[in-house]
Amino acid sequence: MNLRQLRQFIALAETGNFHRAAERLHMAQPPLSVSIRKLEDELGSALFERSPAGVVLTGAGQAMLQDARRALFHADQCRQAVQDAREGEGGVVRLGIIGSSTYALLPELIPSLRQHHPKIMMELTEATTTEILDGLVSRRFDAGLVRYPVPDPAGFELLPLDRDEFVLAVPEHSPLARREAIALSEAADEPFIMYPQAKVPGLSMLAMMRCQLSGFTPRVAQEAMQVQTILSLVATGLGVGLVAGVARRVMPLGVKCLALTDNPAGFHVGIALVRLQGHADRVVERFTQHALKLSREAAPADGGSRQG
Repeated sequence: MNLRQLRQFIALAETGNFHRAAERLHMAQPPLSVSIRKLEDELGSALFERSPAGVVLTGAGQAMLQDARRALFHADQCRQAVQDAREGEGGVVRLGIIGSSTYALLPELIPSLRQHHPKIMMELTEATTTEILDGLVSRRFDAGLVRYPVPDPAGFELLPLDRDEFVLAVPEHSPLARREAIALSEAADEPFIMYPQAKVPGLSMLAMMRCQLSGFTPRVAQEAMQVQTILSLVATGLGVGLVAGVARRVMPLGVKCLALTDNPAGFHVGIALVRLQGHADRVVERFTQHALKLSREAAPADGGSRQG
């Protein structure tokens, strides 16, 4: 049994006549009769009752008709899925994401992608930037959303989607919380909650560099990998923390974020889409181009962060 025979069987069942079925199928009547007879022989049962007026389905034919239609439907779906993937309009993108991408970037990107490319499915896995880069090398991920700059970008294609700046998270009961903005150098004597260099080397490097650009090396009271953990520890009064401005959207009780007035020119943190160089297939390329287009449309005219 093959798909061609199933199409012939369905056409004959729907027309009730070999001549009309052959016309629908754009074939001669004798080969159609031979093909249907072979199908019946293979299945070991007559599918049609034949008469001078035409044909009607037997009980076996009635039992087969619905499943035959399903088989053709799924076969057509398979063909369409392959075509969509070939053209970049369908398939699965396995995307590694850092937690902070869920604050603003993904809530904009995913609905927009569904609207414009509804056949592209996303398989999201939360991970650190280091884990995402490793996952790209091992082919566990097709692409990732990472905090950038990254310490070693060799072999990767980094496409910035969002630019942000550090803000200083302070306990609500701290004297610093009476202010709306501060030079980071004024917080040099505060205990800091920092990112562990071994787990999140890129963000750790950026936070440490940001402090040093303001003239001091921070006194580290505690380390934490996730922004939410840092903010929760700040709320306990354990110290202050540098977080990206977008963290204001998920600020817990007991924490206030202060803008930094001494940001060095050109120093930014952000989120980038990362891929292995030279390994993007059509669907990943389609996803990438949509993400970049959305980022350009959402970027403010002054070039600042759209998330902070």
